[in-house]
Amino acid sequence: MKRTLIVGLSAAVLSSSLIPTFADAHTSRAARDIKKVEFLSMDAPSTVNQMVKTYTEAKVKVTYQNGKTEIKPLNYNQLFLSQDKIVENKGAMIAAGTPIDVNGDPIIDRSVPDKPEAFVSDAPDSNSLLEVHGKKYMVSHFEYDSIDNAGNEVKGLPASMTLTEVVQDKKTGKLAVKKASKIDFKNVNGLWTPCNGSTTPWGTHLGSEEYEPDARAFESDPTSSAYKEVNAFAERYFGTKEKANPYFYGFTPEISVDRKGKSSVVKHYSTGRFSHEMMQILPDQKTAIFGDDGNNTMMFMYVADKKKDFSQGTLYAAKFNQTKATEGGAGNLEWIKLGHASDKEVKRLIDKGTKFSDIFETADAPAPGFKAVKTAASKKVEYLKLKPGKEKEAAFLESRRYGALLGATSEFNKMEGITVNAQDKKAYIALSYVSGSTEKQDGAVQDDIQLEKRESGATFEIDLGRAKGIDSRYVPTNMQALVIGEDLAKPDAYGNTANPNLVANPDNLAYSATSNTLFIGEDSSLHTNNFVWAYNLKTKKLSRILSVPVGAEATGLRSLDRVGGYSYLLSNYQHPGEGLNGKQITAVDPKKLEQAMQEGIGIQKTGGVGYLSGLPTGQKSYSHR
Repeated sequence: MKRTLIVGLSAAVLSSSLIPTFADAHTSRAARDIKKVEFLSMDAPSTVNQMVKTYTEAKVKVTYQNGKTEIKPLNYNQLFLSQDKIVENKGAMIAAGTPIDVNGDPIIDRSVPDKPEAFVSDAPDSNSLLEVHGKKYMVSHFEYDSIDNAGNEVKGLPASMTLTEVVQDKKTGKLAVKKASKIDFKNVNGLWTPCNGSTTPWGTHLGSEEYEPDARAFESDPTSSAYKEVNAFAERYFGTKEKANPYFYGFTPEISVDRKGKSSVVKHYSTGRFSHEMMQILPDQKTAIFGDDGNNTMMFMYVADKKKDFSQGTLYAAKFNQTKATEGGAGNLEWIKLGHASDKEVKRLIDKGTKFSDIFETADAPAPGFKAVKTAASKKVEYLKLKPGKEKEAAFLESRRYGALLGATSEFNKMEGITVNAQDKKAYIALSYVSGSTEKQDGAVQDDIQLEKRESGATFEIDLGRAKGIDSRYVPTNMQALVIGEDLAKPDAYGNTANPNLVANPDNLAYSATSNTLFIGEDSSLHTNNFVWAYNLKTKKLSRILSVPVGAEATGLRSLDRVGGYSYLLSNYQHPGEGLNGKQITAVDPKKLEQAMQEGIGIQKTGGVGYLSGLPTGQKSYSHR
């Protein structure tokens, strides 16, 4: 069912209901000084009607320094669906999730003969809300399109981002869409699978390009998925396969918005090439850490030469020294220097046509001078040797393979969201699964991580400090599981195979200084409905605060503690209805559940961009730890 926005406002935003808030211009400072924040959990959805919608029944209790206590409900507000036609593009209105080619034209789905239509992503992901000269702009990722109009899985489709100007009602805090445009990536050869992202302290958006194509397979195997997907991408984006190059993709794009509302893009090639889940800037504004999504992945750190400028710096990869195998696990981190470069240097290496075979020699079996490594780049054991003088190419174009050659740990699994708590010098990172490569492996390759299997994953706390030889006060020194899930031996009545009252497969993370709360969004097939959780870092209380449609993933999480006097938690959902056929559900009628999804927003047809309101806004006057 199509929903077209005539003036860029979806039905939820047009609602006349006011957004509850804990502070306004007339509230005294004493009343706004917050002593304690407690989120009051909602129940998991139990009916078909609840399971197919995005909603909250959670509340928040705030205790102020003056002794006053308030309890108010949270509210979910949908800004737009990815299929809503809010974007003005060359004089036409197109859907927010429409990818565009190098000429700025919508990319057309021709899978149904005689019915060509523009692709529309059902997978909105990361959000940033930027304030530029008194105006507010939201950058939103559209990660991929799950299925084409003929019902086939889509591969090699260029991705996109949308820039939306939003307006804020000064009396209620309500946000609404004013206008939107697509962000142009032609100067960086397009955009590959943008997943999570972050907002810089200086007011720009850092995107991502995850699941970078395997350059070795692209070069050597025309039957490989890498070869097929990179060529399909080039044909759809450039109109020719001649420009297909896997080394164009797997980096961090930074998006800026000028005073006229025009966006511009640079890619930070010197931050390394791997499966960029996201890049998180640390409080010194020159150190960053990264999520690397996939199996057999690696933890990376970048230290820029100058504050607020990530165009040149030093890339490091972590070696994990395990100290605990149970309850999610723990370990100390040491850092291996991969190299120093500028974006311009790395781009020159790409533009001159560097290939995988220019960087490494390979062997099919153990051989003198070759090292066995297993990384997400190839997903299998490889025997590699670096060619003489190719250290820079290896460090920045094959960061994970080179890191493994130097002894860094390539055994993390689904390293996802990251957020930072500046006051306590902590960061938090999600390992969506503690299984597979994090378990004990065979003896062919380095095996630093040998954790107890936990399919439901864990969110880890990272201590930040100093390390010898590294010019940063925010080096991750150790990590330990903080919030863990619980696997179930068999499905419950709703088809959950992980405890529905605990986090399963954490993905997006966001931290609020106002409430000293870690927000966690799920990407789980172990939960039939995915949730957003609030975890109080002082009391350790876990509260469910949002439920997204059955089969959907909770994405786009961003905590905004004070915007125009109000606080928000940006939160999206993507691919609703995915995986319904495989669920063993007895508590409700599975056929009625599927029918309700089809009759609502559809199954894997669209995703939603929105936010939670009603969060407290005040002075940070409580004790954190």
